[in-house]
Amino acid sequence: MVLESTMLCFDNSDYQRNGDYFPTRLNAQKDGVNLVCLSKVRSNPENNVGLMTMSNTTEVLATLTSDVGRILSKLHLVNPNGDINLLTGLRIAHLVLKHRQGKNHKMRIVVFVGSPVAHDEADLVKLAKKLKKEKVNVDIVSFGDHQKNNDVFTAFISVLNGKDGTGSHLVCVPRGSVLSEALISSPIIQGEDGTGGAGLGGAGFEFGVDPNEDPELALALRVSMEEQRQRQEDETRRAQADSGAEAGVAVPAQEGSSSGSGAPVVQPNTEEALLERALALSSDDAMPDFANMTEEEQIAFAMQMSMQDAQQETPISQPAKRQKKDETPMEVDEDINEVITDPEFLQSVLENLPGVDPHSEAIRDAVGSLNKDKKDKEGDDKK
Repeated sequence: MVLESTMLCFDNSDYQRNGDYFPTRLNAQKDGVNLVCLSKVRSNPENNVGLMTMSNTTEVLATLTSDVGRILSKLHLVNPNGDINLLTGLRIAHLVLKHRQGKNHKMRIVVFVGSPVAHDEADLVKLAKKLKKEKVNVDIVSFGDHQKNNDVFTAFISVLNGKDGTGSHLVCVPRGSVLSEALISSPIIQGEDGTGGAGLGGAGFEFGVDPNEDPELALALRVSMEEQRQRQEDETRRAQADSGAEAGVAVPAQEGSSSGSGAPVVQPNTEEALLERALALSSDDAMPDFANMTEEEQIAFAMQMSMQDAQQETPISQPAKRQKKDETPMEVDEDINEVITDPEFLQSVLENLPGVDPHSEAIRDAVGSLNKDKKDKEGDDKK
Protein backbone atom coordinates (compact mmCIF):
# COMPACT_ATOMS: atom_id res chain seq x y z
CA MET A 1 0.00 0.00 0.00
CA VAL A 2 1.39 3.37 -1.10
CA LEU A 3 2.08 5.95 1.61
CA GLU A 4 1.72 9.53 0.46
CA SER A 5 1.96 13.08 1.77
CA THR A 6 -0.16 15.54 -0.23
CA MET A 7 -0.10 19.31 -0.20
CA LEU A 8 -3.26 21.01 -1.50
CA CYS A 9 -2.80 24.44 -3.12
CA PHE A 10 -5.99 26.52 -3.10
CA ASP A 11 -6.65 29.31 -5.62
CA ASN A 12 -8.28 32.09 -3.59
CA SER A 13 -7.94 34.86 -6.18
CA ASP A 14 -10.71 37.34 -6.94
CA TYR A 15 -11.72 35.21 -9.94
CA GLN A 16 -13.24 32.75 -7.48
CA ARG A 17 -16.20 35.09 -6.97
CA ASN A 18 -17.55 34.13 -10.41
CA GLY A 19 -20.72 32.07 -10.50
CA ASP A 20 -20.06 30.03 -13.67
CA TYR A 21 -19.53 26.96 -11.45
CA PHE A 22 -22.36 26.21 -9.03
CA PRO A 23 -22.75 27.99 -6.71
CA THR A 24 -19.45 29.91 -7.18
CA ARG A 25 -15.93 28.96 -8.22
CA LEU A 26 -14.80 29.31 -4.62
CA ASN A 27 -17.40 26.92 -3.20
CA ALA A 28 -17.01 24.44 -6.05
CA GLN A 29 -13.26 24.42 -5.39
CA LYS A 30 -13.87 23.83 -1.67
CA ASP A 31 -15.98 20.78 -2.52
CA GLY A 32 -13.13 19.50 -4.69
CA VAL A 33 -10.55 19.98 -1.93
CA ASN A 34 -12.88 18.17 0.46
CA LEU A 35 -13.09 15.17 -1.87
CA VAL A 36 -9.32 15.00 -2.37
CA CYS A 37 -8.72 15.11 1.40
CA LEU A 38 -11.19 12.33 2.08
CA SER A 39 -9.88 10.11 -0.72
CA LYS A 40 -6.24 10.47 0.36
CA VAL A 41 -6.87 9.74 4.04
CA ARG A 42 -9.32 6.89 3.43
CA SER A 43 -7.04 5.17 0.96
CA ASN A 44 -4.48 4.84 3.77
CA PRO A 45 -4.95 6.07 7.36
CA GLU A 46 -1.23 6.94 7.55
CA ASN A 47 -1.43 9.40 4.68
CA ASN A 48 -1.01 13.09 5.47
CA VAL A 49 -2.67 16.13 3.87
CA GLY A 50 -1.82 19.85 4.12
CA LEU A 51 -3.52 23.03 2.88
CA MET A 52 -2.23 26.39 1.64
CA THR A 53 -3.48 29.38 -0.37
CA MET A 54 -1.73 30.90 -3.42
CA SER A 55 -3.11 34.44 -3.78
CA ASN A 56 -1.24 37.60 -2.72
CA THR A 57 0.60 36.56 0.46
CA THR A 58 0.90 32.80 0.07
CA GLU A 59 -0.05 31.19 3.39
CA VAL A 60 0.13 27.68 4.78
CA LEU A 61 -3.19 27.16 6.55
CA ALA A 62 -2.56 23.61 7.81
CA THR A 63 0.65 21.57 7.88
CA LEU A 64 0.64 17.87 6.99
CA THR A 65 -1.89 15.99 9.11
CA SER A 66 -4.23 13.00 8.94
CA ASP A 67 -6.99 14.98 10.68
CA VAL A 68 -9.38 15.92 7.84
CA GLY A 69 -11.51 17.97 10.23
CA ARG A 70 -8.62 20.34 10.81
CA ILE A 71 -8.20 20.84 7.06
CA LEU A 72 -11.92 21.49 6.54
CA SER A 73 -12.12 23.96 9.42
CA LYS A 74 -9.31 26.03 7.85
CA LEU A 75 -10.85 25.67 4.41
CA HIS A 76 -14.12 27.18 5.65
CA LEU A 77 -12.33 30.48 6.45
CA VAL A 78 -10.80 31.00 2.97
CA ASN A 79 -12.11 34.01 1.01
CA PRO A 80 -11.11 35.56 -2.35
CA ASN A 81 -8.18 37.97 -2.11
CA GLY A 82 -6.01 39.35 -4.92
CA ASP A 83 -4.25 37.50 -7.77
CA ILE A 84 -2.79 34.02 -7.97
CA ASN A 85 0.97 33.41 -7.63
CA LEU A 86 1.42 29.85 -8.89
CA LEU A 87 5.23 29.63 -8.89
CA THR A 88 5.55 30.81 -5.29
CA GLY A 89 2.78 28.46 -4.21
CA LEU A 90 4.45 25.42 -5.81
CA ARG A 91 7.84 26.25 -4.24
CA ILE A 92 6.34 26.63 -0.74
CA ALA A 93 4.33 23.41 -1.13
CA HIS A 94 7.53 21.59 -2.08
CA LEU A 95 9.28 23.03 0.97
CA VAL A 96 6.48 21.80 3.28
CA LEU A 97 6.69 18.30 1.76
CA LYS A 98 10.45 18.15 2.32
CA HIS A 99 9.79 18.56 6.07
CA ARG A 100 7.29 15.67 6.24
CA GLN A 101 7.66 13.30 9.18
CA GLY A 102 7.33 10.06 7.20
CA LYS A 103 10.36 10.08 4.93
CA ASN A 104 9.08 6.96 3.17
CA HIS A 105 5.95 8.87 2.07
CA LYS A 106 5.80 9.85 -1.59
CA MET A 107 5.39 13.57 -2.20
CA ARG A 108 2.45 14.96 -4.16
CA ILE A 109 1.07 18.44 -4.81
CA VAL A 110 -2.56 18.95 -5.91
CA VAL A 111 -3.07 22.43 -7.36
CA PHE A 112 -6.47 24.03 -8.05
CA VAL A 113 -6.25 26.87 -10.59
CA GLY A 114 -9.34 28.87 -11.63
CA SER A 115 -7.78 32.15 -12.76
CA PRO A 116 -5.36 33.26 -15.53
CA VAL A 117 -1.72 32.43 -14.87
CA ALA A 118 0.66 35.25 -15.80
CA HIS A 119 3.88 33.17 -15.63
CA ASP A 120 5.81 32.25 -18.74
CA GLU A 121 5.86 28.67 -19.88
CA ALA A 122 9.66 28.58 -19.61
CA ASP A 123 9.54 29.43 -15.89
CA LEU A 124 7.03 26.67 -15.17
CA VAL A 125 8.99 24.13 -17.22
CA LYS A 126 12.14 25.01 -15.27
CA LEU A 127 10.29 24.42 -11.99
CA ALA A 128 8.85 21.14 -13.34
CA LYS A 129 12.38 19.83 -14.02
CA LYS A 130 13.37 20.61 -10.43
CA LEU A 131 10.28 18.88 -8.99
CA LYS A 132 10.89 15.84 -11.17
CA LYS A 133 14.43 15.61 -9.84
CA GLU A 134 13.06 15.74 -6.28
CA LYS A 135 10.51 13.01 -7.19
CA VAL A 136 7.50 15.22 -6.55
CA ASN A 137 4.28 14.45 -8.46
CA VAL A 138 1.92 17.31 -9.28
CA ASP A 139 -1.78 17.09 -10.13
CA ILE A 140 -3.39 20.22 -11.60
CA VAL A 141 -7.15 20.88 -11.61
CA SER A 142 -7.74 23.62 -14.17
CA PHE A 143 -11.18 25.23 -14.41
CA GLY A 144 -12.60 28.48 -15.73
CA ASP A 145 -11.85 27.84 -19.43
CA HIS A 146 -8.61 29.83 -19.46
CA GLN A 147 -7.16 28.33 -22.64
CA LYS A 148 -3.69 29.75 -22.15
CA ASN A 149 -3.51 28.01 -18.78
CA ASN A 150 -4.26 24.61 -20.29
CA ASP A 151 -1.48 24.95 -22.88
CA VAL A 152 1.07 25.92 -20.23
CA PHE A 153 -0.07 23.19 -17.84
CA THR A 154 0.15 20.53 -20.55
CA ALA A 155 3.81 21.38 -21.09
CA PHE A 156 4.37 21.44 -17.31
CA ILE A 157 2.86 17.96 -16.78
CA SER A 158 4.69 16.54 -19.80
CA VAL A 159 8.04 17.54 -18.31
CA LEU A 160 7.12 16.03 -14.92
CA ASN A 161 6.04 12.69 -16.40
CA GLY A 162 8.81 12.41 -18.95
CA LYS A 163 8.41 9.95 -21.80
CA ASP A 164 7.00 6.99 -19.89
CA GLY A 165 5.87 8.49 -16.57
CA THR A 166 2.21 8.82 -15.56
CA GLY A 167 2.51 10.02 -11.95
CA SER A 168 1.26 13.58 -12.58
CA HIS A 169 -2.12 14.52 -14.07
CA LEU A 170 -3.96 17.46 -15.59
CA VAL A 171 -7.75 17.62 -15.19
CA CYS A 172 -9.54 20.35 -17.16
CA VAL A 173 -13.11 21.06 -16.00
CA PRO A 174 -15.08 23.17 -18.54
CA ARG A 175 -17.86 25.58 -17.65
CA GLY A 176 -21.21 23.91 -17.08
CA SER A 177 -19.61 20.87 -15.46
CA VAL A 178 -19.66 19.95 -11.78
CA LEU A 179 -16.15 20.17 -10.41
CA SER A 180 -16.61 17.47 -7.77
CA GLU A 181 -18.05 14.98 -10.30
CA ALA A 182 -15.16 15.57 -12.69
CA LEU A 183 -12.70 14.89 -9.87
CA ILE A 184 -14.36 11.66 -8.75
CA SER A 185 -13.89 10.06 -12.16
CA SER A 186 -10.35 11.45 -12.61
CA PRO A 187 -7.03 9.73 -11.81
CA ILE A 188 -6.53 12.25 -8.98
CA ILE A 189 -9.18 10.41 -6.96
CA GLN A 190 -9.32 7.01 -8.63
CA GLY A 191 -5.54 6.55 -9.01
CA GLU A 192 -3.73 4.92 -11.89
CA ASP A 193 -5.49 1.58 -11.46
CA GLY A 194 -8.97 3.09 -10.97
CA THR A 195 -9.42 1.60 -7.49
CA GLY A 196 -9.02 4.83 -5.52
CA GLY A 197 -11.68 6.98 -3.92
CA ALA A 198 -12.19 4.64 -1.00
CA GLY A 199 -15.45 5.41 0.76
CA LEU A 200 -16.53 7.92 -1.87
CA GLY A 201 -18.48 5.36 -3.85
CA GLY A 202 -17.71 6.92 -7.23
CA ALA A 203 -20.16 9.17 -8.98
CA GLY A 204 -23.15 6.99 -8.13
CA PHE A 205 -23.79 8.69 -4.80
CA GLU A 206 -25.25 12.14 -4.36
CA PHE A 207 -22.49 14.76 -3.99
CA GLY A 208 -19.98 11.96 -4.51
CA VAL A 209 -20.22 10.86 -0.85
CA ASP A 210 -21.39 7.45 0.31
CA PRO A 211 -23.97 8.10 3.08
CA ASN A 212 -23.20 4.69 4.58
CA GLU A 213 -19.56 5.64 5.07
CA ASP A 214 -20.08 9.23 6.26
CA PRO A 215 -23.78 9.96 6.97
CA GLU A 216 -23.04 13.27 8.71
CA LEU A 217 -21.11 14.66 5.75
CA ALA A 218 -23.76 13.47 3.28
CA LEU A 219 -26.52 15.10 5.35
CA ALA A 220 -24.57 18.35 5.71
CA LEU A 221 -23.96 18.51 1.94
CA ARG A 222 -27.61 17.80 1.19
CA VAL A 223 -28.86 20.48 3.63
CA SER A 224 -26.35 23.01 2.30
CA MET A 225 -27.40 22.30 -1.28
CA GLU A 226 -31.11 22.69 -0.47
CA GLU A 227 -30.51 25.97 1.37
CA GLN A 228 -28.48 27.32 -1.54
CA ARG A 229 -31.15 26.26 -4.05
CA GLN A 230 -33.89 27.91 -1.95
CA ARG A 231 -31.88 31.14 -1.68
CA GLN A 232 -31.36 31.24 -5.43
CA GLU A 233 -35.07 30.66 -6.12
CA ASP A 234 -36.04 33.44 -3.67
CA GLU A 235 -33.55 35.84 -5.24
CA THR A 236 -34.84 35.00 -8.73
CA ARG A 237 -38.46 35.62 -7.73
CA ARG A 238 -37.52 38.85 -5.95
CA ALA A 239 -35.55 40.10 -8.97
CA GLN A 240 -38.43 39.31 -11.32
CA ALA A 241 -40.91 41.10 -9.06
CA ASP A 242 -38.66 44.16 -8.75
CA SER A 243 -38.02 44.38 -12.50
CA GLY A 244 -41.74 44.03 -13.23
CA ALA A 245 -42.64 46.73 -10.70
CA GLU A 246 -40.04 49.20 -12.00
CA ALA A 247 -40.59 48.78 -15.74
CA GLY A 248 -44.31 47.96 -15.82
CA VAL A 249 -44.45 45.96 -19.04
CA ALA A 250 -41.54 47.44 -21.00
CA VAL A 251 -41.65 46.33 -24.65
CA PRO A 252 -38.79 47.21 -27.01
CA ALA A 253 -39.69 49.36 -30.01
CA GLN A 254 -40.66 47.31 -33.05
CA GLU A 255 -38.41 47.39 -36.10
CA GLY A 256 -39.47 49.97 -38.62
CA SER A 257 -41.42 52.01 -36.10
CA SER A 258 -41.91 55.73 -36.65
CA SER A 259 -39.93 56.67 -33.54
CA GLY A 260 -36.63 55.43 -34.96
CA SER A 261 -34.86 56.19 -31.69
CA GLY A 262 -34.72 52.61 -30.47
CA ALA A 263 -35.99 53.70 -27.05
CA PRO A 264 -38.23 51.21 -25.21
CA VAL A 265 -41.95 51.77 -25.50
CA VAL A 266 -43.88 51.31 -22.24
CA GLN A 267 -47.08 49.38 -22.76
CA PRO A 268 -49.75 50.49 -20.27
CA ASN A 269 -50.90 47.71 -18.00
CA THR A 270 -53.46 49.62 -15.94
CA GLU A 271 -56.89 48.34 -14.98
CA GLU A 272 -58.57 50.97 -17.20
CA ALA A 273 -56.63 49.80 -20.25
CA LEU A 274 -57.59 46.20 -19.60
CA LEU A 275 -61.25 47.17 -19.17
CA GLU A 276 -61.19 49.09 -22.46
CA ARG A 277 -59.71 46.02 -24.12
CA ALA A 278 -62.44 43.85 -22.63
CA LEU A 279 -65.16 46.27 -23.79
CA ALA A 280 -63.75 46.16 -27.30
CA LEU A 281 -63.74 42.37 -27.23
CA SER A 282 -67.32 42.22 -25.96
CA SER A 283 -68.76 44.91 -28.29
CA ASP A 284 -70.15 42.26 -30.63
CA ASP A 285 -73.02 40.02 -29.66
CA ALA A 286 -70.90 36.93 -30.16
CA MET A 287 -68.73 35.68 -27.30
CA PRO A 288 -65.00 36.57 -27.59
CA ASP A 289 -62.40 33.98 -28.52
CA PHE A 290 -61.00 33.01 -25.13
CA ALA A 291 -58.38 30.75 -26.71
CA ASN A 292 -56.61 33.74 -28.26
CA MET A 293 -56.98 35.99 -25.21
CA THR A 294 -54.21 36.45 -22.68
CA GLU A 295 -54.80 35.75 -19.00
CA GLU A 296 -54.97 39.50 -18.26
CA GLU A 297 -57.57 40.03 -21.01
CA GLN A 298 -59.71 37.16 -19.69
CA ILE A 299 -59.58 38.63 -16.16
CA ALA A 300 -60.46 42.08 -17.48
CA PHE A 301 -63.37 40.67 -19.49
CA ALA A 302 -64.70 38.87 -16.41
CA MET A 303 -64.43 42.09 -14.38
CA GLN A 304 -66.28 44.03 -17.08
CA MET A 305 -69.11 41.47 -17.21
CA SER A 306 -69.34 41.51 -13.40
CA MET A 307 -69.64 45.31 -13.40
CA GLN A 308 -72.40 45.17 -16.00
CA ASP A 309 -74.38 42.67 -13.92
CA ALA A 310 -73.99 44.87 -10.84
CA GLN A 311 -75.26 47.93 -12.72
CA GLN A 312 -78.29 46.02 -13.98
CA GLU A 313 -79.23 44.73 -10.53
CA THR A 314 -78.80 48.05 -8.67
CA PRO A 315 -81.78 50.08 -10.17
CA ILE A 316 -84.14 47.20 -9.44
CA SER A 317 -83.10 46.47 -5.90
CA GLN A 318 -82.69 50.02 -4.57
CA PRO A 319 -86.27 51.35 -5.30
CA ALA A 320 -87.74 48.19 -3.82
CA LYS A 321 -85.86 48.77 -0.60
CA ARG A 322 -86.77 52.46 -0.58
CA GLN A 323 -90.45 51.73 -1.18
CA LYS A 324 -90.51 49.18 1.58
CA LYS A 325 -88.92 51.68 3.91
CA ASP A 326 -91.44 54.40 2.98
CA GLU A 327 -94.40 52.07 3.50
CA THR A 328 -93.57 51.74 7.20
CA PRO A 329 -94.85 54.90 8.99
CA MET A 330 -93.18 56.11 12.12
CA GLU A 331 -95.28 55.30 15.14
CA VAL A 332 -95.40 58.21 17.61
CA ASP A 333 -96.88 57.87 21.06
CA GLU A 334 -99.96 60.12 21.32
CA ASP A 335 -99.19 61.03 24.94
CA ILE A 336 -95.69 62.25 24.02
CA ASN A 337 -97.12 64.23 21.11
CA GLU A 338 -99.64 65.87 23.42
CA VAL A 339 -96.93 66.85 25.90
CA ILE A 340 -94.73 68.36 23.20
CA THR A 341 -97.60 70.47 21.80
CA ASP A 342 -98.70 71.70 25.26
CA PRO A 343 -98.15 75.54 25.29
CA GLU A 344 -97.52 75.68 29.03
CA PHE A 345 -94.87 72.94 28.85
CA LEU A 346 -93.23 74.62 25.90
CA GLN A 347 -93.26 77.99 27.74
CA SER A 348 -91.51 76.44 30.79
CA VAL A 349 -88.85 74.82 28.62
CA LEU A 350 -88.10 78.04 26.81
CA GLU A 351 -87.70 79.93 30.07
CA ASN A 352 -84.95 77.53 31.20
CA LEU A 353 -82.94 77.72 27.95
CA PRO A 354 -79.91 80.05 28.18
CA GLY A 355 -79.92 82.98 25.75
CA VAL A 356 -83.63 82.63 24.86
CA ASP A 357 -86.09 85.41 25.67
CA PRO A 358 -89.46 83.70 26.40
CA HIS A 359 -91.25 87.07 26.22
CA SER A 360 -90.08 87.89 22.69
CA GLU A 361 -92.67 88.51 19.99
CA ALA A 362 -91.79 85.35 18.04
CA ILE A 363 -92.17 83.14 21.11
CA ARG A 364 -95.51 84.72 22.03
CA ASP A 365 -96.82 84.17 18.49
CA ALA A 366 -95.75 80.51 18.52
CA VAL A 367 -97.28 79.84 21.92
CA GLY A 368 -100.47 81.69 20.94
CA SER A 369 -100.79 79.58 17.82
CA LEU A 370 -100.49 76.40 19.90
CA ASN A 371 -103.17 77.67 22.33
CA LYS A 372 -105.49 78.38 19.42
CA ASP A 373 -104.93 74.92 17.90
CA LYS A 374 -105.55 73.31 21.27
CA LYS A 375 -108.82 75.19 21.80
CA ASP A 376 -110.04 74.32 18.31
CA LYS A 377 -109.28 70.68 18.92
CA GLU A 378 -111.12 70.69 22.28
CA GLY A 379 -114.14 72.31 20.57
CA ASP A 380 -114.15 69.60 17.93
CA ASP A 381 -113.98 66.91 20.59
CA LYS A 382 -117.05 68.40 22.41
CA LYS A 383 -119.09 68.30 19.23
